Amino acid sequence: MRRREFITLLGGAVAWPLAARAQQSAMPVIGFLSGRSPSEAAYAIAAFHQGLNEAGYVEGQNVAIEYRWAEGQYDRLPALAADLVRRQVNVIAATGAIGSALAAKAATATIPIVFSSSDDPVKLGLVASLNRPGGNATGINFFVSQMEGKRLGLLHEMVPAAALTGVLLNPNNAPFEFQLKDVQEAARAIGQQIHVLHASNEQDIHAAFKAFVRMQVQALLVGGDPFFNGRREQLVTLAAHYAIPAIYELREYATAGGLMSYGTNLPDTYRQIGIYTARILKGEKPADLPVLRPTKFELIINLKTAKALGLTIPPGVLAIADEVIE
Repeated sequence: MRRREFITLLGGAVAWPLAARAQQSAMPVIGFLSGRSPSEAAYAIAAFHQGLNEAGYVEGQNVAIEYRWAEGQYDRLPALAADLVRRQVNVIAATGAIGSALAAKAATATIPIVFSSSDDPVKLGLVASLNRPGGNATGINFFVSQMEGKRLGLLHEMVPAAALTGVLLNPNNAPFEFQLKDVQEAARAIGQQIHVLHASNEQDIHAAFKAFVRMQVQALLVGGDPFFNGRREQLVTLAAHYAIPAIYELREYATAGGLMSYGTNLPDTYRQIGIYTARILKGEKPADLPVLRPTKFELIINLKTAKALGLTIPPGVLAIADEVIE
């Protein structure tokens, strides 16, 4: 082989990786910011990918994703958001705790943000209005903090003889004050005595359950919180161990053996976030995408757990259940 031919072939071999790298560098990058942990949020990530896929985006093929996980330590979120901004991602999907949305919004006024918000995003300053968000953020508002009172009412219907109901909340969760107010007002309205305890780590959860047992609580409401979602196996196991009927935020608790759950469909929320993220990558502006709000809430009852607790499900509760797990 002549030297000129060899150099030409060599140049072609070198050019291919360079072209591939150039194509990869041109790929849009999503910053995925979450207050949760990757291991327990796998189903949520799958739903987010589904939303992206529906719009034609596949991770590693035509879009890259930079993941940042706070793993229940919400004070880490501002630094994680700042890191994504430094990396100049094309859009930030801020999920798994309202603190993610607040941190992303504080970190940038220019990079588009698609958030999940458990409280009113207008009140939090994330958007100007639900229909016309303005600015660089839009997303999903799924009513976590406004649902505690409804959950308490359903638990009261399920266990009407409970003289004292325990309530477990995370004081580090951004909507904590709203959750507390909601559940206190609901308790007064139905004449239910409650005792509220706080937990923000695994040791707190164990200590709270022991305290609830000493107080002889006969039912338990576990507040909506991404940290608790990540500890759902622990919470469900402790509730079963101490034979305390409990209501939770998400269907995933009931499928893990929890007595009942009432709230939005979280995987569908993540799918919608994926869809909105894709629409922004295609050129739409967050200011023009209205904040979505769920129209359906699911009541899930685990019949096996009810039987293990010696509970008979009241006909009125059974009639409105969206799903009964046998």
